Amino acid sequence: MADPFNPRPERPGATRRTALGFVLGAPLLGACSGVQQTLTNNFSSPQPAPSGPPQQPVAVGTGQVKVGLVLPLSAAGNAGVAAQSMKNAAEMALSEFQNPNVQLLIKDDAGSAQGAQQGTQQALDEGAEIILGPLFATSVPATAQLARTRGISVIAFSTDSSVASRGVYLLSFLPESDVNRIIEYAASTGKRSFAAMVPDNAYGNVVEGAFKQAVGRRGGRVVAFEKYGPDRSGPARNVAQVLRTADALFIADDGDAVVSVADALTAAGANLKNVQLLGTGLWDNPRVFASSALQGGLYAAPDPSGFRSFAGRYRAKFGGNPVRTATLAYDAVALVAALARTQGAQRFAPETLTNPSGFAGIDGLFRFRTDGTNERGLAVMRVASGGGQPVAGSPKSFGA
Repeated sequence: MADPFNPRPERPGATRRTALGFVLGAPLLGACSGVQQTLTNNFSSPQPAPSGPPQQPVAVGTGQVKVGLVLPLSAAGNAGVAAQSMKNAAEMALSEFQNPNVQLLIKDDAGSAQGAQQGTQQALDEGAEIILGPLFATSVPATAQLARTRGISVIAFSTDSSVASRGVYLLSFLPESDVNRIIEYAASTGKRSFAAMVPDNAYGNVVEGAFKQAVGRRGGRVVAFEKYGPDRSGPARNVAQVLRTADALFIADDGDAVVSVADALTAAGANLKNVQLLGTGLWDNPRVFASSALQGGLYAAPDPSGFRSFAGRYRAKFGGNPVRTATLAYDAVALVAALARTQGAQRFAPETLTNPSGFAGIDGLFRFRTDGTNERGLAVMRVASGGGQPVAGSPKSFGA
């Protein structure tokens, strides 16, 4: 892999080498709901209403290994925009992988569970050996049920870990990975006492569990933990009163909300300069970078150089910018193409997909756990007025 903080221009043939080296594990290769320009936390998004007639199924590629791709292409608003961008990225991955033995069977689920069921059934009837998608948590069970009856694995894009299971793997930005990385890093720099503020919603519930477990693993203590709704003032006062006893303050929310929380804490008398601020990949947001109160805060996120390179190639091919989650579809297709080339009849077996050495994608290392969730190798970034600055790089390999 190239130096993650010194990205170089793509060389002719570079994409081929990247695709061929997609699988890292020595046991594997014998070699080393709005979706925006940020890492979304909208894993419990309501089912969007279809905005038009379903798109017709499309087959891309001429390979022998058939792969279903189920996306909400005709769903309303941002969902449909994201799905189209992910479809483009999937086709781009296929075109950048030299001579892939894969045919993509692209199905439109219109953003509904019924649509996902119909699209999955069509793909399976046409011989799909694995299903990529759906995007929404509400649609994943319908796909999973059909795939399980055929013994077929699913790689879905939802960020709701409750829909993961053995054979149903989530290739998404799970908040648990962000929390574990930033707390581990903070603890490694001597932070022991943690305060936290998280939203009172499904995302906050997931973050709460991961945060408390991560602090406990490192022998730290939680001196304050508050959940907030639309009014942040009360929880902010509670945290501000004990913040002097904390080494670090963890705030898990998207850009606008994080700024509002910081403002509420300041209004409550908290001096945020005296504590290390910590966050998740949702902090990768212009509002955060522009906030004077959040300068110097640390957050965990994929190394941005991978997405920058991907976005440049995407713009050259499609004439527009990809949504941030488009890399998920790219990585999913690159992965199945690599496995189809190297793993024979076991290419999509659970044992293959859950190789502990993991895989290298656009956003760095990732691996699937046997329970269907994933772990990502994330960088640690510092908030600065010009954007995120790297503090600690993403790992080159996973530990045991």
